[in-house]
Amino acid sequence: MKAIVVGGGIMGLSTAWGLARDGHDVELFEQGPLPNPLASSMDEHRLIRHPYGEHVGYARLIDDAYAAWDLLWGDLGQRLYAATGTLALTGNGADWAARSAAVLATIGKPMTELAVADLRHRFPQIEARGVERAFWMESGGVLFAQDIVVALARYLAGQPRVRLHPNTPVRSVDLEQGRIVTETGAAHAADVVVVAAGAWVNRLLPDFGQRLIPSHQVVIYFDLPADARAAWAKGPMIIEKTGDVGLYLVPPMEGRGMKVGDHEFSRSGDPMAERTASEDDIRPLLERCRSLLRGFDRWRTDRLKVCFYTVTEDERFVVEKPGARGWVMSPCSGHGFKFGALMGLELARTLAAERDAAAHARWAAGLEATAPT
Repeated sequence: MKAIVVGGGIMGLSTAWGLARDGHDVELFEQGPLPNPLASSMDEHRLIRHPYGEHVGYARLIDDAYAAWDLLWGDLGQRLYAATGTLALTGNGADWAARSAAVLATIGKPMTELAVADLRHRFPQIEARGVERAFWMESGGVLFAQDIVVALARYLAGQPRVRLHPNTPVRSVDLEQGRIVTETGAAHAADVVVVAAGAWVNRLLPDFGQRLIPSHQVVIYFDLPADARAAWAKGPMIIEKTGDVGLYLVPPMEGRGMKVGDHEFSRSGDPMAERTASEDDIRPLLERCRSLLRGFDRWRTDRLKVCFYTVTEDERFVVEKPGARGWVMSPCSGHGFKFGALMGLELARTLAAERDAAAHARWAAGLEATAPT
């Protein structure tokens, strides 16, 4: 089988990896450099964790995601991951952590509720003002995202059945005929075309414009005093929901940065526009950090980073076959990277084995417990 993949982020690269390792021919087209610094995948790190609110399907898939990453580490010859454990906090009447714990208990993945009064003793980096409930889980950690994408692109470049086309924008796709045309007018055909174009997907597939919404997001990296950085380098990831403001914190594992972001979607912006941000854009997030994190007044902003999510209304992934020879792949809404290796691997298997496309779409949306057979 020959496949064309449009998009060189984690989803496109993982799909190419899955196809190539099973002996299929792949051509991958990326509009910019490979990796592309504007891609959503290109950040220092991404989190992987079991707590998922009421999304039991995705909570179940985390173990499969870990297994897919282990397979990729074997092919890459390096493990680009660090374990942190998962600390889930809620306040202001929010109940995301409690709902996550209840769901996980039903699938044999219990979380331990911690007394809020004990938080400062167990995690002295945390001030925890406003926290009403806290839950801990040993699993969870940090995927070194941009290092993974760089390593995977390098690996694919060395595979004899893979052709990479960086700096080659695609002008149009025909998912019925399995064809693409690049900006230079060159046409390419294959047995199947997979569009994994991230925030640019609607430029190629405008029919998805009401479902897949580009979302301008800002994260902040901090410069910490040496003692605080040493403490946080052994610290947990934090997923904190307080109703008005929710944040996620990524500790500075193995020399990477200390990052804080929120999960509120802007649902606006153009991924091709200039990417600018100021601390005013995330003022509520900074205020929450000040009340949650001990010694925060000593932290200094290192840099602000703008990236783009692709957001669906229900935060479920869209991996569907809208044409006889074409798929659209948008694991998105800010939580797709952790499933990147798994989504690519399973889509490659579905393409090769001609598994049921509707069943695959339900599985990718977190509505089926297992991938189609």
